[in-house]
Amino acid sequence: MRLSWNEIRARAAKFAEEWRNARYEKGETQSFYNEFFEIFDIRRRRVASFEAPVRTLGGRRGFLDLFWKGTLLVEQKSAGRDLKPAKKQALDYFPALSEDALPRYLLLSDFQSFELYDLEEDTETRFSLADLPRHVEAFGFIMGVQTRSFRDQDPVNLRASALMQRLHDALRASGFAGHTLELFLVRLLFCLFADDTGIFPERGMFKTLIAERTRPDGGDTGLLLGQLFEVLNQAEDRRQTTLDADLALFPYVNGDLFAERLPLPAFDSGMRGLLLAACDFNWDAISPAIFGALFQGVMSDKERRAKGAHYTTEKNILKVIEPLFLDDLRAEFSRLKTRRDTGRERALRAFHDRLAGLKFFDPACGCGNFLVIAYRELRALEIELLREIYPHGLPELDFANLSKIDVDQFFGIELEEFPARIAEVALWMMDHIMNNRLSLAFGEAYARIPLKKSPHIHNQDALEIDWNTVLPADSCTYVFGNPPFVGAKYQSTTQRAQVRRIAALGGSGGTLDYVAAWFLKAGAYVGGRAIRIGFVATNSLTQGEQVGQFWPIMFDKYRLEIVFAHRTFAWGSDAPGMAHVHVVIIGLAPRGQEPAEKRLFSYADIKGEPSESRHPALSPYLIDASNLADKHLVVRKAAKPLTGAPKLLSGTQPIDDGNYVFPDYA
Repeated sequence: MRLSWNEIRARAAKFAEEWRNARYEKGETQSFYNEFFEIFDIRRRRVASFEAPVRTLGGRRGFLDLFWKGTLLVEQKSAGRDLKPAKKQALDYFPALSEDALPRYLLLSDFQSFELYDLEEDTETRFSLADLPRHVEAFGFIMGVQTRSFRDQDPVNLRASALMQRLHDALRASGFAGHTLELFLVRLLFCLFADDTGIFPERGMFKTLIAERTRPDGGDTGLLLGQLFEVLNQAEDRRQTTLDADLALFPYVNGDLFAERLPLPAFDSGMRGLLLAACDFNWDAISPAIFGALFQGVMSDKERRAKGAHYTTEKNILKVIEPLFLDDLRAEFSRLKTRRDTGRERALRAFHDRLAGLKFFDPACGCGNFLVIAYRELRALEIELLREIYPHGLPELDFANLSKIDVDQFFGIELEEFPARIAEVALWMMDHIMNNRLSLAFGEAYARIPLKKSPHIHNQDALEIDWNTVLPADSCTYVFGNPPFVGAKYQSTTQRAQVRRIAALGGSGGTLDYVAAWFLKAGAYVGGRAIRIGFVATNSLTQGEQVGQFWPIMFDKYRLEIVFAHRTFAWGSDAPGMAHVHVVIIGLAPRGQEPAEKRLFSYADIKGEPSESRHPALSPYLIDASNLADKHLVVRKAAKPLTGAPKLLSGTQPIDDGNYVFPDYA
């Protein structure tokens, strides 16, 4: 179990007292930092080295006082020395470091004072040794406590995806493929993340196991990993007393992640090297919501298009979930905070219970991006709520039960197995990150290992199964996500048949995009219940002939109303080979349960930021419908021209692959 922050502060106070007279760089640096890492119950030698050799770009040779690849560089001076030259000296070494080795943090110290720079967040923290207990949380990265503000298209996420893709390709080329490869890689992802974020008892213990307990030729690497996976699936009190001591250090994880026994992959030296490179990477920098990029990175462009796979940036996910539910929840919380009556705490606790009762369903979840971000935002709101309930700190209570929100409130359907498994692991990863943040907020160690609850991610075809078998509609609160984008002319025979069956338009079956089927199934699933829907869609659902085919079903058969919408904007993806499409976002609620004001987000520049307007009603063409006699009015296809003009057989359709474009011979 990781130390609580209260215990860490106590250790920091003791450290500051013991080292209050430290003065000399050469004689005391190593002992100083060995004991400094012990404040966090981390053995320095597992993660960092002293006197690492390096050269400046000018060729001058130097030594890094303490270096943790990709994480921390320390420049230490004797007491009383000016730290400005020390900073310049440290930064002069940066150009000589590889990109993966560049540290996020720079620490300057003369024993009695500290300057800690977060080079990615562009922040600095300065304090004296005596004040270390008050600032010790700034060093949470030593334990893997996440303090990063995740950014869309952060290069660190793309490098992580590339690392796993290379290992994936090497294993597949050797004949280790299919379900076994996919589940094996997901388990590795969990271990890599756990090694750097405090899920495992000692940071770096997985890397040490691979580096020190397997042969350079890789011949025994698969065997050792197989043994480790067995241990992670076994409670400590059920393990053999003769179990290898290094393996026995690993905790019981549970969560069914390691339950299935897999065939063992045959590693060679190259594969082992790729695994060690992945171990060297700092996985605490990774946003779990970005793991969709990992899956998309191993798909070919052809596969991506056939499956309509377009993975979403966090920014675009928020465009769906904020108007769908987050804005309302935040507004309710803000209102409760302003109460000053005797019922304030009771109301806050009731709101907490309400949050714990919400159920979220993404029937096209892919790698879980929408679910992960929704979970993160809900947990962030819960932490703020708990601060209001306990403004003076925690009373005597069971801290393990403080958080009521858990991953089992989240449900998904995904056609492919690999992304479905990644979605589960990504939710557990985000759970751990938010548990760390809760620990920071209240000073106690909060973790959920072994895993007691699991997200409900079903590896099924969402258009073929009854959604009630995943989550009964009576229990559901929100349906949302980013269904596949496949135009009518690009659908496979199976996909076209699914859309026609679900739309039940008769005759030719219409020309609906594939995404329409998710809207229609959601309409049938809601059935008038107090469930809100928010989907990303191709913008063709709101223009042209599809409007007349699609929206009468949503309005008349399923009695849904548009409650918010983003008009056409350019899509963005966090995966290599970004999707180049224009989309809309549409939010729906059962008629009679919709808000009085409908929210419309419009874009002057489809790549820019939207402006919001509010209206009594919205048209399916995503315009203000408040002055229309019929807000549901659509333009329908007619069998013959209304004016008696000759029938147009085909309009402008630039789908001839350029065969009707003639060169200019003039």
